Amino acid sequence: MAALTAWFWNERFWLPHNVTWADLADPEPGVEYPKAGHVLSALPLALGIFAVRILFERFIARPCAFLLRIQASGHRVAQPNTILEKVFTSITKYPDGRRLEGLSKQLDWDVIKIQRWFRLRRNQDKPSLLTKFCESMWRFTFYFYIFIYGVRFLLQTPWLWDTRQCWYNYPYQTLTPGLYYYYITELAFYWSLMFSQFTDIKRKDFLIMFVHHMATIGLISFSYVNNMLRVGTLVMCVHDASDFLLEAAKMANYAKYQHLCDMLFVGFAMVFVGTRLGIYPLWVLNTTLFESWEIIGPYPSWWLFNALLLVLQVLHVIWSYLILRIAFKALSRGKVSKDDRSDIESSSDEDEQVVKDPRKPAVIHRHPTTKGENGTNGHLTLGTWAQEH
Repeated sequence: MAALTAWFWNERFWLPHNVTWADLADPEPGVEYPKAGHVLSALPLALGIFAVRILFERFIARPCAFLLRIQASGHRVAQPNTILEKVFTSITKYPDGRRLEGLSKQLDWDVIKIQRWFRLRRNQDKPSLLTKFCESMWRFTFYFYIFIYGVRFLLQTPWLWDTRQCWYNYPYQTLTPGLYYYYITELAFYWSLMFSQFTDIKRKDFLIMFVHHMATIGLISFSYVNNMLRVGTLVMCVHDASDFLLEAAKMANYAKYQHLCDMLFVGFAMVFVGTRLGIYPLWVLNTTLFESWEIIGPYPSWWLFNALLLVLQVLHVIWSYLILRIAFKALSRGKVSKDDRSDIESSSDEDEQVVKDPRKPAVIHRHPTTKGENGTNGHLTLGTWAQEH
């Protein structure tokens, strides 16, 4: 075990040349540097954040939802059927054309009726709009708070105005209380998302978001141990800039304020693209790749850190394309349309006509119902892009 520990904490990997752990272990009085053990304090804080979330959703988010007339009513219940229930629970929730034809002959039901049964049955397991609203309101509140805190904190730092300050005197950079709080709170929140992902709304991209949260936790922890906190705060603030707008758009949709939802989502798309494809590469990557090379020079963990940041940039490009596609549809059609990462297949009582081609997936044509002035199509599914990052 000692040999494994020594290998993992090899100074030649983690630290620049001519710097050792001993150099950082005994700073001058009143000076403190980041230590690996500090990141463990995020775990009990994550449990505290999770507890606060439960109280917030119950005593703040739910009353707000009721004021907006969002009810906890569930979805329509599928007609009890032993055969279909067995197929649904034991074989597949999405039967293909061949299985639908077989069930149609076995039950003497038409294919459209069976498809509708499976749709209703799937939606029975989906959470109500009230549950989704409360979850989004919690995320909105935290994202907005941590973004405002990050901006206020960075406005007082020299490296916001001159990114070369991220590398001067590195790694002998003092850990301030505000810097510690910002970093550990962000880390604890993503740990809380890891815990709550198993109790939250189950989405199709569960595994992708699980990996995303793990990667985020790893990157935050890595930069903390390596004392790259200054540039890390820039990365976190850039990523927090758009997340609260996405959650606000979701809340507007659940409350059936479609026009507000559309405007918020378009605003989210503009901020997301501006920060992730503009500020991040031109400001953050510029300092981590070029300014740091000039001031401290490369070393093994420097290469890994920048490789992770470049992978993040690739994801930004992919996510920006998906977001812009939805935003363009919102502008051209007058509403934010459903994307393929929906967390609910149908939340309205519209009539359906299924046009089935055995060579292609079923295509559903919906006949719109009458909406009020604040009506919504009931299909906004903005996904969970970088709220997560």
